[in-house]
Amino acid sequence: MESDALYQALMNDIAHYITKPESINLITKAYQLAKEKHLGQMRKSGEPYITHPVAVTRILAELEAGPNTLVAALLHDTVEDTDLTLVDIEKIFGKDISQLVDAVTKLNKLIFQDIVQADNQQKMLLAMAKDIRVVLIKLADRMHNMRTLDSMAPEKQLRIAKETLDIYAPIAHRLGLFRWKAELEDRSLRFVDPAMYYKVSNMVKAKKDERESSISHVINYIKELFAESGIKDFDIKGRIKNIYSIYKKMVNGGRAFEDIYDLLAVRIIVDKVETCYQSLGIIHAHFTPIPKRFKDYIAVPKPNMYQSLHTTVLHSDGTLFEVQIRTHEMDKVAEDGIAAHWAYKESKVYSKEKEQFEIASKLKWYADLLKLTEDTDDKQESSQEFVDTIKTDILSANVYVFTPKGEVIELPAGSTPIDFAYRIHTDVGHRMVGAIVNNRIVTLDHTLQTGDVISIKTNKNSSGPSEDWLKIAKSPHARHKIKIFLNKENQDLIIAQGKEALEKEFVLNKKDFELSDQWVKENFEKNNVETVEDLYKEIGKGIISAKAVMNKLMPEATKETLLQRQLERTSRQLVATSDTGVIVEGLTTPQIKLANCCTPVPGDEIVGFVTKGSGIVIHGMHCTNIKEYDQNRLLPALWGINITRKYPTWLKIKGTTRATLLTDVIQAVNSSGVNIAEISAISNSQFESIIKLKVSLSNVNELNSLITNINKVPQVYYVERDIR
Repeated sequence: MESDALYQALMNDIAHYITKPESINLITKAYQLAKEKHLGQMRKSGEPYITHPVAVTRILAELEAGPNTLVAALLHDTVEDTDLTLVDIEKIFGKDISQLVDAVTKLNKLIFQDIVQADNQQKMLLAMAKDIRVVLIKLADRMHNMRTLDSMAPEKQLRIAKETLDIYAPIAHRLGLFRWKAELEDRSLRFVDPAMYYKVSNMVKAKKDERESSISHVINYIKELFAESGIKDFDIKGRIKNIYSIYKKMVNGGRAFEDIYDLLAVRIIVDKVETCYQSLGIIHAHFTPIPKRFKDYIAVPKPNMYQSLHTTVLHSDGTLFEVQIRTHEMDKVAEDGIAAHWAYKESKVYSKEKEQFEIASKLKWYADLLKLTEDTDDKQESSQEFVDTIKTDILSANVYVFTPKGEVIELPAGSTPIDFAYRIHTDVGHRMVGAIVNNRIVTLDHTLQTGDVISIKTNKNSSGPSEDWLKIAKSPHARHKIKIFLNKENQDLIIAQGKEALEKEFVLNKKDFELSDQWVKENFEKNNVETVEDLYKEIGKGIISAKAVMNKLMPEATKETLLQRQLERTSRQLVATSDTGVIVEGLTTPQIKLANCCTPVPGDEIVGFVTKGSGIVIHGMHCTNIKEYDQNRLLPALWGINITRKYPTWLKIKGTTRATLLTDVIQAVNSSGVNIAEISAISNSQFESIIKLKVSLSNVNELNSLITNINKVPQVYYVERDIR
């Protein structure tokens, strides 16, 4: 092995942080196996294929990746391109390394067909890996491919370069791998827009000597200023902005090359945070700062952990410079991103679980960054969105499946074809009659796996989802859509029942009326009923009786006769003889109480039920229990007049799980002038909350007005009397 230049170069790269014999032996064994399996295979460049996995491994060594990551990088193409199997790798190197190789192999099979899907594909790439090490291996793999892209055919060069710009460079940015990001972008731009690449490149080179001289002069001047101020432990570096960043500002921002303020930059690295701010004071005291160009990323870090002070200043020779000031630790993070926080250290005892826990712990640190401003250098992605992407997509188990056209669909683990159908479109879900997964017909409760290709069969005559679908669907989105459909179905049934009840009343009175929305509005607007359909709904719910509608429809003479009869019946008892406010005809001192199941209020049509030993219990005609009682024990009952007491009744409210739902409902009740006696709220899913509300009010008109006000709350989509 000593004469093997590739091997020696790799060993030299890792020598400064990996010294344990067992780790070196593991890497050596992997190198020998990879070299043996790739023997005879050549790259398009004409080099032996083994040069590629070694180059990928050396790129990872720059991040001080652990031995297992390096071994997986050496073997990452063996399963796909040689006769080596995952079983073989697990026997020789263990389960952790075989799983890493397996994950990278699966990612290699992904085809990014549509750049419009770039965002979903980025998430898919991260989430499928479930392990940051896999993402790093894949990024290193792409880095070396970009470095050797000249050997590929022009059409492949363009496809790979576009894919790199849209998929891999943004991932490097998300992980804070700025050196990798800049290199991937510059190399990609050379193939995506060669004319602009060389134009910008030549502009940068045109005055290279002049700029380097200017940077050198500024660095020496700052060194003198620091020496005078007693600052000793510091480094100063100069740089010119990468080509792609200049290109973006010229093409997307419409700025001239000369107007790019941060084209030249000086980086000052000091020992501690306090010295950063001291250095900033010195810079601003001796250079002219440009207004609105100061950013404090130390106090408010970027979402990818980047910390630094940024200011743009004007030199006495008229040159603009961006000055970046940070500590040594911040500079390490700026160079290597998140990877800087879990660089392999031989002093630690590593296991897959412990290493992943350490990574997860670092990622959880993002939760403290919710106050951060948007990262304008990327795609306007807020820190919260970035946190959610990392924590949800990398650290949780999601399923990624495909439509027949190759579109990527993300679903929760355990999802079924029902979840997939509703994610495509609500109508697809409602009309679904079957599913085909990977060219095989499956049942609707079939559990989907990452990589499945799914086709949904629909029928426009389908009756829609059933209650059973709620037991099968796993995603909150699908369950929410199904519940809305079922609630509407219930509403349609209530309307049909109300219409049937009114038509029966017409038959009993030997009348035939043609109702109109205008008539309904004129007669029932005080009940918040404005259309014929609304009227049917209220009758179906038992809130308005069919007899009440009939009374409105009957000629005035007939109504007066009916009213006269009612007055004659109750003339002896215009005021109720019990504290319930209820009159039972023919009884002067009856033992009466209101039913707890339906909690009737004045204005409800009511009936009395003679119990055995407990007097008469008054139920609303809308009460479902009435149908179960012995009809011979029911007595006519009516409300008295001049009732001054309040009556309790229950409402059931369904709405979204937004945090303000309960508060908004309470405000709606208070604005109606109604007192709350009792309230409780539960979430029966991630998508729906149910509020049980006991209120105290005077009559059904107050109740109807209250229901109307609650329905105006944006998060509420269903309110009903609660029959307990």
